[in-house]
Amino acid sequence: MLAPAVLVYTVMTIVPVVVALYLSLTDWNGFSDATFIGVENYARLFDDPGISRAWIVTFVVAAFGSVGMLGLGLAYALQLKDRSRTNSFFRALAYYPHVISALILGFLWSAILGTNGAINTTLERFGIGPVGFLFDETLAVVTLVGVIVWAGFGFNVVLFVAALQTVPYDLIEAAQIDGASRRQINRRIVVPMISPVVTVAMVLNLVGLIKVYDIVVSLTDGGPAGSTETIAYVILSRSFASTDVGFATAQAVALMVVSAVLSVLVTALRNRQDQAAAN
Repeated sequence: MLAPAVLVYTVMTIVPVVVALYLSLTDWNGFSDATFIGVENYARLFDDPGISRAWIVTFVVAAFGSVGMLGLGLAYALQLKDRSRTNSFFRALAYYPHVISALILGFLWSAILGTNGAINTTLERFGIGPVGFLFDETLAVVTLVGVIVWAGFGFNVVLFVAALQTVPYDLIEAAQIDGASRRQINRRIVVPMISPVVTVAMVLNLVGLIKVYDIVVSLTDGGPAGSTETIAYVILSRSFASTDVGFATAQAVALMVVSAVLSVLVTALRNRQDQAAAN
């Protein structure tokens, strides 16, 4: 009975990974025969300053974006955990950006925050110069992270609201009788009890943002001056576009390994914290 699922998983996952590992060790342009060159492609990863900067941008986006989506999603869910029509409306409102394509969201915010966008056009009427949301190198990264958090925190809200429904009300009621404040209840009872879901959300956020590409293309297109280029953007927009498929595959393999390592580390750290709290 497991054979069909194992076959599909092997064909769709195992085989592509093995092929990618082989291609990452070759010099191949996607058309001619591949030439085996060993680990030269991986050595190039440390020699290209543009790729090094892309890794830094990727980690900045992943770290701050994950924390932002996790914190905002949890705070939002704690406010909307009770069942009511109003809360249901605001839950749907928070999740709505997650339904829309990231490409569309990027173009939308580009039209709002661009040099001639809605916000800067409004500021000019009050004699305020254009704000470099998308053309100042530092501010562009902040803007990118902000848009990503806005677009993705709704998914965390859904996860946390579902988890909050499983917290026994008897515990909360007992804490209220003992005089605990709402903040103390959330910090010492509610959040620890949904910690497994917090771990899952953290890993999903981190892995998703490590490979973010579509919203970068539509919002900043890697600019200004490459300041918002992530490693996924470099792989798809530069390496594959220049038919340097072997090198692009090496970058993709490195990205896959980094994502796996970070997932394992985050999960292990969270499990250790949970065990320490239980003891």
